This record gives sequence, structure tokens and C-alpha cells, in this order.
Amino acid sequence: MTGLDPLERIDEIMNYVESARSVPMSSRNCMVDRGEIIAMLDELRAELPGELRRSQALLEERDKIIAAGQREAERIITEGEAEHARLVSANEVAVSAEHEANRIVGEAREESQRLREECEEYVDTTLGNFERLLTKSLATIERGRDKMHALREIGSYAPDDEELSETSMS
Repeated sequence: MTGLDPLERIDEIMNYVESARSVPMSSRNCMVDRGEIIAMLDELRAELPGELRRSQALLEERDKIIAAGQREAERIITEGEAEHARLVSANEVAVSAEHEANRIVGEAREESQRLREECEEYVDTTLGNFERLLTKSLATIERGRDKMHALREIGSYAPDDEELSETSMS
């Protein structure tokens, strides 16, 4: 199972459980090697913190992008205000300077808002994908645990010689 992403691992565990031999006289229960399924789930659990770290890194990256956008917006606003002050000082262009400064400040605010919305959309999409991964992982783990509990409730099952020969033939 090495080298698979968590969703592929979940698919592999599901295939393993789905292909397991049914318990006699039961359409819902099957027999799996407890040690093997636990090992598979342990490997999946070991990888999930990496996925969580990647998600945290994405959040930190989003915060850096937003901060950079805010700094850029502040710089543009400061430049706009400086330009505004310079233009206003000249009487003959006072009116046009104020309009230009307002335009620059408005553009800076719009650009800042646009950057913020893009960052939030990117992070929301990424977190949504990660949420789906975790939801699938938890559902798979829950199904696996339910199956393990069901096997535990029916007790250990020792196949007879005829069933062992059928298993080795398949």
C-alpha cells in the first residue's frame, strides 16, 4: 500500500473488505484478517496528520497572500493619497487631482477586495476538498470498525477442511 494517497488507501481497504469471504448464513458479515485490516487502518491514520499539516500550510499561505494583498493595497492607497496631496497643492489642477486620487484609492480598494476574494475562494475550495477526504476517511473507518465489531460479536470462526480447500482453489 505504500505510495498511495489516503483516498486510494481507503479504496484499497474497502476493496479488501468487499472481497472478503462471507460468514456462513449471513449476507452482511464477512471474515477479514483482523491484523491485516488494522495494519491498513494504522497506515492510513499515520498519513492523515500529513494531510492535516498540508491543510494548515495552505491556511498559512492564504494568510500570507491576504497580508501581502493588504500591504499592497495600503501601499497603493498611500501612493494615491500622496499623489492626491501633490495634485491638490497646485490650484489650477485641484479638482482633477482630487478625482484622480479618488479613482486611484477606489482602484486600490477594489484590487484589495478582489485579491481577498480570490484567496478566500482558493482556501475554501482547498478546505472543501480536504473536508471531503476526511469525511470519506471517517466513513470508511467507521464501516471498518462496524465490521470488526460484528465479527467480534459472532465470535471466532474456524473454517473446516472443505472450506479451506475451496479458499485455496479460488
